Amino acid sequence: MTDCCVADLSLAPSGWGKIEWARRGMKVLSILEEHHRPDRPFKGLTIGVCLHLEAKTACLLLTFKALGATVAAAGSNPLSTQDDVCAALAEAGILVYSRHGMDAEEYADHLRCVAAAEPQILIDDGCDLVALIHEEYRHLLPTIRGGSEETTTGIKRLRAMADEGCLAFPMIAVNDAYSKYLFDNRYGTGQSVMDGLLRTTNLLVAGKTFVVAGYGWCGKGVARRASGLGARVVVVEIDPHRALEAHMDGFQVLDMGAASGMGDFFVTVTGNRDVIRGEHFRRMKDGAVLANAGHFDVEIAIPDLRALSVSSRRDKVNVESFEMADGKRIHLLAQGRLVNLAAGDGHPVEIMDLSFASQLLAALHVSREKLPRGLHPLPESLDREVALLALEAWGLRLESLTAEQERYMKEWRE
Repeated sequence: MTDCCVADLSLAPSGWGKIEWARRGMKVLSILEEHHRPDRPFKGLTIGVCLHLEAKTACLLLTFKALGATVAAAGSNPLSTQDDVCAALAEAGILVYSRHGMDAEEYADHLRCVAAAEPQILIDDGCDLVALIHEEYRHLLPTIRGGSEETTTGIKRLRAMADEGCLAFPMIAVNDAYSKYLFDNRYGTGQSVMDGLLRTTNLLVAGKTFVVAGYGWCGKGVARRASGLGARVVVVEIDPHRALEAHMDGFQVLDMGAASGMGDFFVTVTGNRDVIRGEHFRRMKDGAVLANAGHFDVEIAIPDLRALSVSSRRDKVNVESFEMADGKRIHLLAQGRLVNLAAGDGHPVEIMDLSFASQLLAALHVSREKLPRGLHPLPESLDREVALLALEAWGLRLESLTAEQERYMKEWRE
């Protein structure tokens, strides 16, 4: 293990500018840091992190350090890592291992550097760090107090581990917290996906057909934003209740076979693989734009796309255009990786303020409580604390029940 592995330490001033900008909008995280700083609750602990290393994440890592922790961090996506932010974190004493554009081997090595720091608490994005420790660093399992996971994909993997009985320590499903999926998944993903798509293509959305694969909380956010920009939205779903919900929200519901011949834009946000495949590429119109907002780059079957094309070229940054045998072109954004982070700056600052506040409270929870191994929800009291702090920070006020109203809500007699 080395102290850091970053692209260029001289980029730190640019990184600090981004971090300071983000910090001004992360008021909930600042309130929590101010409250807990006198006790330094993480003193003597090492927190191992696998997250998107950009400015908002940096604010969380610096908060952990301010509260006494040694922090070792790896980037969770090669295209979302911002090298100047990593340089600033290294300058601040964070053990940081990542660079923009790292290959798969480097990515795995960076995770190993985090594991070599022997963390007692883990903060994961996609379950890669947790899985690595279970597979290659089993001697660390007895010393790990627990951790948290912030993605739908990561929760799916953790649940599979728990079902097999192999998850060796407690993990908090921060992704499933009400304040996380309601705000981060819906409003955060909705805005950030459109930001990445628009800044990359510079194409008009109004009047186009916009296909959203998956109508979970993330898909709802993407569909709503696309509709708000004037698109005709088509939803593709496998779940009957979500399909009915999309229909009642005013969107057309089709299978991918039918939708593939109609769409101008396609966004996958399912957590599954091969959602758009060879038979769908064959039906697509000239100029179709493909983007993925799921965690892994498997939702769009890129090997199928390469096999069907006669040539490809990079027309601009984060756009690869594939020419098909009939002359039509299909455009893939950000190599099929998370378009909102690989081709944008990710979720809005205020949204990640809430999500990272939940991560901080989850870390405090596992550091203080001896939880049984397995997957646990974020305690409702902590989830509520995040929402209440946000109301305070944003200058919003709740109505209070009168004594008579409280009695009425508890009474069963008329």
